[in-house]
Amino acid sequence: MTNKQIFSTTQLKKITLFGYFSLLIFMPVWLILITEDRALSIPLTLAMFTLPLLFPLKGLLQGNPYTYAWSNFIVMIYFLHSLTTIWVSVNERHWALLEFTFATIMFIAGSYYAKYRGQELGLSIRKKKE
Repeated sequence: MTNKQIFSTTQLKKITLFGYFSLLIFMPVWLILITEDRALSIPLTLAMFTLPLLFPLKGLLQGNPYTYAWSNFIVMIYFLHSLTTIWVSVNERHWALLEFTFATIMFIAGSYYAKYRGQELGLSIRKKKE
């Protein structure tokens, strides 16, 4: 752990997984059980809001920094969904803030985990040759 690092890579992994599993559990519970707005069918809701989160599961559990980095692209779905819901639906705003919080936790901790774990493993982004 360097002087600038607040959390160890182990802690960052746990924080990221907290955000990840929170989203994985929260999204179907909210969109199927809690919400009164039934705009989507249950299978479509599961496909749109749960299936994308299952793609990085193995790599996240294994601690692969590459998976932590690219899974942030998937988290953008949940950022956009939460921000849109906050803007559009007053009744669902508090649930959308919870989704936004989980997505933010996963995004920030996952980004730092990928960076620091990649450095520990000697991985780097190659600079373009001039």
